[in-house]
Amino acid sequence: MAVSLQKGQKISLSKEAGGELTQVKLGLGWDVFQGPQEKKGGFLGKLFGGGSGGDSIDLDASCIMFDANKQAVDAIWFSQLKSKDGSIVHTGDNRTGDGDGDDEVINVDLSKVPANVVSLVFTVNSFTGQTFETVENAFCRIVNANNNTEVARYNLSSQGTHTAMIMAKVYRHNNEWKMHAIGETASGRTFHDLMPAITPHA
Repeated sequence: MAVSLQKGQKISLSKEAGGELTQVKLGLGWDVFQGPQEKKGGFLGKLFGGGSGGDSIDLDASCIMFDANKQAVDAIWFSQLKSKDGSIVHTGDNRTGDGDGDDEVINVDLSKVPANVVSLVFTVNSFTGQTFETVENAFCRIVNANNNTEVARYNLSSQGTHTAMIMAKVYRHNNEWKMHAIGETASGRTFHDLMPAITPHA
């Protein structure tokens, strides 16, 4: 059973997974609120970009890699889908939030993350500039990519006038990887705008 995290909670990924985790997927999902008549495009709609029409909100997931001095080492986002060292790969931009399940997925090979990187901070921001008043059911989850089982999930009560969320951090502590549910609101259209808010959490 996956752990359901509360804001501020920290867990050991290996303990929750029942063994060492090396290949993980960080899935981020959300729904676009369109009122009581909301209709989803479903899986095919998601596949072919149907569904939300002109009301779609383009939320983008990013991962920023930090060293022990809270200096950004690299960033994985829609303009750079792979870290320079190859350990982290973003599967691509979903511009609607349609369909069930993860809307954007970032794959992380923890065994290949460079030794000088101590934390990975995951964020979501509204590239189109809409606030999270139009977003509901936002979540962040860690999946063991070896057997596709969910290890931990963090559901956000995220509606509000902000345009970004600092979702969670995966970090090294005493030679093991842990996850910290952050859930802080921020404002910005790309992760660059969020750096002043992200860095204290690194």
